[in-house]
Amino acid sequence: MVSKEIIMKRSLLVLFGLLTVINSSGETWNAFTMNERLGRGINLGNMFEAPRQRAWERFDVAYFDIIKKAGFTSVRIPVRWSDYAAEEAPYTIDPQFVKRIDTIIEEAIKRELIVILNIHHYQEFMVEPSEHAERLLRLWEQLAVRYRNAPRALCFEVLNEPVGNVTQDVWNRVQNDAIQLIRKTNPERIIFVAPLGWNRIHFLKNLELPSRDRNLIASVHFYEPFRFTHQGASWVEKTIPIGTSWMGSDEEQDKLLAGLDEAARWSKEHNIPINVGEFGAYSKADMASRVRWTEFLCREMEKRGFSWNYWEFCSGFGAYDLDVGAWRAELLEALIPADE
Repeated sequence: MVSKEIIMKRSLLVLFGLLTVINSSGETWNAFTMNERLGRGINLGNMFEAPRQRAWERFDVAYFDIIKKAGFTSVRIPVRWSDYAAEEAPYTIDPQFVKRIDTIIEEAIKRELIVILNIHHYQEFMVEPSEHAERLLRLWEQLAVRYRNAPRALCFEVLNEPVGNVTQDVWNRVQNDAIQLIRKTNPERIIFVAPLGWNRIHFLKNLELPSRDRNLIASVHFYEPFRFTHQGASWVEKTIPIGTSWMGSDEEQDKLLAGLDEAARWSKEHNIPINVGEFGAYSKADMASRVRWTEFLCREMEKRGFSWNYWEFCSGFGAYDLDVGAWRAELLEALIPADE
């Protein structure tokens, strides 16, 4: 009698065997070629990283068609795995939930979108990293085994925005342990690594990574100036008053370029490409400023060879308006110019 586990594994092999959108030309894949393919992407934010059974925004598979048609080439899928896993060893992930994520990945890859799958909002790890490091690693062990036969179009991101009580020494150790663990079953899969401080560029210099691993991409987040991008955001500890504009003056531009140039220098020195995994200006800012900021940042990231994933599709930062079923035209044009 064939066990349920074997049936599940066979099903996944068939599922991912059908999704051969990758590398028909025989081209050699590495982090830099993957970063080029990632190109311009978007986050499925406020969906699967919401607390268990409390999605902040609904998901519809048709979103992938909308995203693909608009010209995006990748999607980042933040997932709060920690809410769907047992609290005791071996920290088994809820099988029904992971099957749902299987389907999400499958549908994205069918549309030839590169997928970045991460562990998002693991708040307990941020508060007590020593207590949760092993659980974080065991989550990755399960995911790495499950998706070991997935196409190269699926990328892993170890953890979103390490912060709080996660020190430099702790994070370098845990992130490298996760990389080593993933490599046992996914020796060539692209892994996104994160600097501390909410993935801030300034903390790239503190990363200690495996020197021989050529399949790493550094993921940084860019929300500068914070008083502009997060004005009126209710989740910010001290709510920032609404009314800050971004006019694109030389001074304003120079402040953004300083961070991008720091990331570019680090990338060249370490031979690791850069993905800006999150950037965006919250909807409380005026639209003209949001468009100016977004357009300037996108073109400057692209000049430096960075891939990017806008935060996010259809919620508080959203480029797509679910109420009217259409893109916010000015924002979409800033992200993906129509004349290209």
